[in-house]
Amino acid sequence: MSQQEFCQNCNQKHSCQSLYQQLGRAKTPSVVRKVVVALLLPLIVFIVSLAAFQKFLTGTTDSKQLQPALAFLLALAAAFLFVLITKLISKQFNKNK
Repeated sequence: MSQQEFCQNCNQKHSCQSLYQQLGRAKTPSVVRKVVVALLLPLIVFIVSLAAFQKFLTGTTDSKQLQPALAFLLALAAAFLFVLITKLISKQFNKNK
């Protein structure tokens, strides 16, 4: 079904365009920083800590089968800790506003 066919069957087709124009003119703060902190930074922290723990565990443990699992769990814990600290900082920052 094309967009025009969909709009023809809509009972609000006349007010739809004005609604989107009003939404486009809305002055709201950017959410880019929140998206980066919430989605991208924890992923980066996980990947970097996974590489660091893998490199660190290469020289410390003898079991080659245990290294990836242990590195994964440690990286997961580091990412979780990062998210927890970020939430606490955000909560304190919002409380002070």
